[in-house]
Amino acid sequence: MNLTLKGFRPAGSTIKRIYAVGIPSIAMNAIGSVMTFAMNNILIAFSSTAVAVFGVYFKLQSFVFMPIFGINNGMVPIIGYNYGARQPKRITQTIKLAVCFAECIMLCGLILAEVFPHVLLGVFNASPTMLAMGILALRIIAIHFPMAGFNVISSSAFQALGRGTLALLVSVIRQLVVLVPAAWLLSHTGNV
Repeated sequence: MNLTLKGFRPAGSTIKRIYAVGIPSIAMNAIGSVMTFAMNNILIAFSSTAVAVFGVYFKLQSFVFMPIFGINNGMVPIIGYNYGARQPKRITQTIKLAVCFAECIMLCGLILAEVFPHVLLGVFNASPTMLAMGILALRIIAIHFPMAGFNVISSSAFQALGRGTLALLVSVIRQLVVLVPAAWLLSHTGNV
């Protein structure tokens, strides 16, 4: 088999479709960093312990979210193949199954964080101050795990269907439009 570049011409429509999915994907990765930066700026006003609690939460949440990302990695090509094969029933089945598994995983994470927050924080040799702050924080944050699971799956489903802009919109709404302003407002109440 001989491969040559003779006659190779990039198709504008193909490049446009690649960028339509690729640019939102890049932006979604950047959104996480922007959210973390904003949260750290909000929390540092309280104490460095608050920032440390957020850092510990981020490490703990990765154990809960990692299987969700694995589900995504399996779901995206299945949706893409079935979208190309014009099999909407299979796409719907795949999304429903992914959401079901994601919600089960997130409910397990919710239960662990609600019932055993002191144990989870203890893994990081949390000081008494960090435990006092972290137990409440984990319990509040964990309440939102099921919504986050659905959000992650729906964002990836949009991306698999070539709707990168909708995928980006879902991520922006969750992390920057809802999460950061809610944290900022709660930080000004003095109760959290």
